[in-house]
Amino acid sequence: MGGCNQTAVTEYVLLGLCGHRNLEMVLFVLFLGIYSVNVLGNALLIGLNVLDSRLHSPMYFFLSNLSFMDICGTSSFVPLMLVNFLVTQRTISFPGCALQLYLTLALGSTECLLLAVMAYDRYVAICQPLRYPELMSGQMCMKMALLSWGTGFANSLLLSILTWSLPFCGHNVINHFFCEILALLKLACGDISLTVLLVMVTAAVVSLAPFLLICLSYIFILAAILRVPSAAGRRKAFSTCSAHLTVVMIFYGTISFMYFKPKAKDSDLDKIIALFYGVVTPSLNPIIYSLRNAEVKAAARALLRGDLLSRKTSLPLR
Repeated sequence: MGGCNQTAVTEYVLLGLCGHRNLEMVLFVLFLGIYSVNVLGNALLIGLNVLDSRLHSPMYFFLSNLSFMDICGTSSFVPLMLVNFLVTQRTISFPGCALQLYLTLALGSTECLLLAVMAYDRYVAICQPLRYPELMSGQMCMKMALLSWGTGFANSLLLSILTWSLPFCGHNVINHFFCEILALLKLACGDISLTVLLVMVTAAVVSLAPFLLICLSYIFILAAILRVPSAAGRRKAFSTCSAHLTVVMIFYGTISFMYFKPKAKDSDLDKIIALFYGVVTPSLNPIIYSLRNAEVKAAARALLRGDLLSRKTSLPLR
């Protein structure tokens, strides 16, 4: 690399919304509230899944994984971002930036895979109900969850290695709120086209492959629902998928809008859209599942009445 070695950089400057102090104060209050809702809402979902035996099923096991992932994902960058809204010296160390990049990529990849696993769970429940106990046993659920987490973190390691192997030539000003991969790639110098292509292809595979599996699962689910003779039966079958389908549409819809829309003339708009994807979307998951799921609402009411008792039970199958 000659003189273009990124190890010469010891810290990075995060621009955020440089020159928009009043707007940053508004965003601080807004995203502090959203982050609080995210942490409290997802923690409540995890608590309900642990405390209420009615929620000890594969679907809620994967939902707990998703909620834990959402808490970790936003916590990897939001606290520092909120601090940076209040200060003028907005820097992050090289190790801190590398860790932030790795965690955001790993947890984002894991979410794609978990959503695909949850779609498969709904497919088995509706299309192959007699084989559900066999195909979605407690051991199998644990293996699928571990595979999702392991693949997500392995993919992030590959993307991180590809990113940090680029020559940065001492550039250390990141035009973003956190160490986001596209913002970091803009700092690289020299002929980096092949590495950038590998990064984009790897990221596309880990996001598009689960999406195709989700689409395939719902094609079979829709076909099975349409074969149900009664309208009430069709509504009941679809209601078991509606919350997950809503989360998938919001998650992939936001990704598509962020990465495939025409580039905005004002780069600040792109950064705010990225914040929506990274902060707002994970906060919607507990709201969607609580509003559209009778079992979760029943568990929440029982918790408010003080009726829930923690039980150590094995994962029953439905």
